[in-house]
Amino acid sequence: MPKLTWPRRADGRASGATDSVVGRISKPASAAAILVPVVGFAVANIFYPNQQELVMMMVYVVMAQGINVMYGFTGYLPFGYFGFFGVGAYGLSLSVIYLHVPAEVGLLCAIVAAVVVAAIMSPLLRLEGVYFAISSLAAAYAIYVVISNPALTPITKGPYGINLIVIYNSTASFIAALALVGVAMAVVVYLRVSRFGLALRAIRSDPVSAEYAGIMVVQERARAWLVSAALAGAAGGVFAWYTSTFYPSAVFDISVSIFAIVFALFGGVGTVWGPALGAVLLFGIYNTVGISQPQYFQLIYGILIVLLVLFLPGGLAGLARALVAGSNRLRSGRGKITNLPVAPGTGDG
Repeated sequence: MPKLTWPRRADGRASGATDSVVGRISKPASAAAILVPVVGFAVANIFYPNQQELVMMMVYVVMAQGINVMYGFTGYLPFGYFGFFGVGAYGLSLSVIYLHVPAEVGLLCAIVAAVVVAAIMSPLLRLEGVYFAISSLAAAYAIYVVISNPALTPITKGPYGINLIVIYNSTASFIAALALVGVAMAVVVYLRVSRFGLALRAIRSDPVSAEYAGIMVVQERARAWLVSAALAGAAGGVFAWYTSTFYPSAVFDISVSIFAIVFALFGGVGTVWGPALGAVLLFGIYNTVGISQPQYFQLIYGILIVLLVLFLPGGLAGLARALVAGSNRLRSGRGKITNLPVAPGTGDG
């Protein structure tokens, strides 16, 4: 099978698609994409009294970026994404309860648990489209049934929930959430500027052509799957650490997947800032309207989704690109000198 090679430049370095991709995001822009959300949430914690809302917003920023990694770069939409979130929450909880590790180590256990489960579920990647979406949903519910089984109460605490009050530390868990947001943003920045991300976008566009170009389609797609699962597992671990008390139905909830998917689509998948902005804006609307007036929130949420599908298929990022392109066309149009015809009898002499 032929392998993808790039032409050589005069200095001997490979040129081509990678150079153009790397050039799209400068180092200052990359640093800003990582630091601005972290600093923004840290400053918000000083002035905004509801720290729990900020933590949940950061959790959904990470979840939306996880969806972005899988759907925005490979085209695979995992409806069962909440399964990794729940596995992460239980990975931290059970490691703290039975291994007596500190919460920071438990967070690493949450990531490992989610990655292991993702590796076990990797054969699902042989499916495509709606078949993959439904099969991932079924697998996530199967994990929930196992975790909440009353017969496993001595191990998983069954349907009676988890109590981690011994490690409750709102400050430390908030800092962990801040760090996780930075990591999630850094992952997406890396995908935007690396050959790995370029390969994933090629796979999403045309997996057959990508394979003929020398890209290991199955392996690259599986790597993205594991990275996406790691982000969700870490988000679940942070959620468990901050809340300290939860039931399996709270972490194995399909609404977690739905929120993350809608946030990512609203902001614009395949971009760095889109999912984060979508999560902040829509989750802010949810906390403003959805909790106090759920009936109005459902109406607003439905209208937003309809408008998104009909008029903003690229999300906020696509809208921004269209506005910038239109502005550039207007500026280029003003710079042109048009020779207008002169009416007879109005010229000189």
